Amino acid sequence: MKNLPLHWKIIIGLFLGIIYAFFSVKWGWSKFTIDWIDPFGTIFIRLLKFIAVPLVLLSIISGISTLPDLSKLGRMGAKTMLAYMVTTVAAVGVGLLIVNIAQPGATIDQDQRIKNRIKYELWVQQTDGVEILDGKNYLSDPAYASFRDAAATALVDELSMAEEDPSLSKKLADASQMKEAGPLKFFVDFVPENIFMSLSDGKLMLQVIFFAIFFGIVLLMIPREKAEPVMAFMDGTNEVFLKMVEVVMNAAPFFVFALMAGVIAKMASTTAEVIEIFKGLAAYSLVLVAGLGFMIFVFYPLMMKIFVRDLPYAAFFRKISPAQFLAFSTSSSAATLPVTLECVRDNLGVSKNVSNFVLPIGATVNMDGTSLYQAVAVVFMAQMHFVDLSIAQQATIVLTATLASIGSAAVPSAGLVMMIVVLQSVGLNPAWIAIIFPVDRILDMCRTVVNVTGDATVSTLIAKSEGDLDMEILKS
Repeated sequence: MKNLPLHWKIIIGLFLGIIYAFFSVKWGWSKFTIDWIDPFGTIFIRLLKFIAVPLVLLSIISGISTLPDLSKLGRMGAKTMLAYMVTTVAAVGVGLLIVNIAQPGATIDQDQRIKNRIKYELWVQQTDGVEILDGKNYLSDPAYASFRDAAATALVDELSMAEEDPSLSKKLADASQMKEAGPLKFFVDFVPENIFMSLSDGKLMLQVIFFAIFFGIVLLMIPREKAEPVMAFMDGTNEVFLKMVEVVMNAAPFFVFALMAGVIAKMASTTAEVIEIFKGLAAYSLVLVAGLGFMIFVFYPLMMKIFVRDLPYAAFFRKISPAQFLAFSTSSSAATLPVTLECVRDNLGVSKNVSNFVLPIGATVNMDGTSLYQAVAVVFMAQMHFVDLSIAQQATIVLTATLASIGSAAVPSAGLVMMIVVLQSVGLNPAWIAIIFPVDRILDMCRTVVNVTGDATVSTLIAKSEGDLDMEILKS
């Protein structure tokens, strides 16, 4: 075990956590698991998060301050944003393609779909400024009159559940606030009022990035002899935080075991519920996982093959697997960032100034997995309710999901808030998120792997284009 690579140890910890959780639920040990094992998973995420925010700050400042001139920063920034936008649009496109081909929403009982459709039309009647999207009207058809009472009751239950569940109602409120904001709200939120407040709140990562970029640029503008002590301090402190990551990761297999055991123990109280977690919404989950799998195992390796070429398919995954497995267990791009930085530098050969600039931005801006999930989930829920979305309406999903992914908080389940925004953008009931909420946490783990793999891919491509890729490390 001592000589086993870290990623294999993490995989073992992951599966042992799932197996232990199953038996702990079966034997009635859930309370023990939640009280005595789950806290270690929480400690692990906290350790990674407290390292992540200062690491973002220091990495970007250190990366920019080592650039030879500001023109390289502008060129690298433009390439980074373009690459992330291309991968996000591709992810949404893959999601829409696979959900339209597989039609997971059509797998449920026909009568249930008709009831869902009438429930949707009743919601439209009760909601100002919303119209039936496909122009059909089941409510006025006498053939479906028997479904009306059941649909009306289901609508009341659906709306009351969204209001009573604190986590769902908070997400609805957050999405409503986001929708009502002005067109320049994103740029206003980009600028911090107080950098110390921004550093203490993981949801304000974009403000930390803005400050770091601004600080790094100004550091290049002052005389070199005055900048060097600051640069040396930033670089040295950055190395300290990277060493912290190394120390924490030595215990990652145990922490991942505790994390998985705790997540499942809190989600289920019987073995039947554990099985239902993995069975629940099976068709939707399978389609989404297939789309996410396509991005991980086909799209990103294909980009690497086209633009880098010298990296074998299996080697790519071997080199970034510690970050991928950590992303799966934490469901957080931000918490995984320190390990992603280490994998990209030490295993893929990306230079420090490229990785320090591209990856922290990617952890906040690049949400390929989240965007794909939004596309699949919205169309799936429309299919469940017999709502036919036109090409134009699906194009709206592409645009909204792409824009919503920029600045989506790099923390677990932030995608649900963005999902509400996307549902509202095409005129669908935002309370529908309750349908997919039970399996969101498990699928969130999968889509975070896509986000992190995308970050690693883009940083390697940018390094290659800038001539900052160490080919010896890449081929090793």
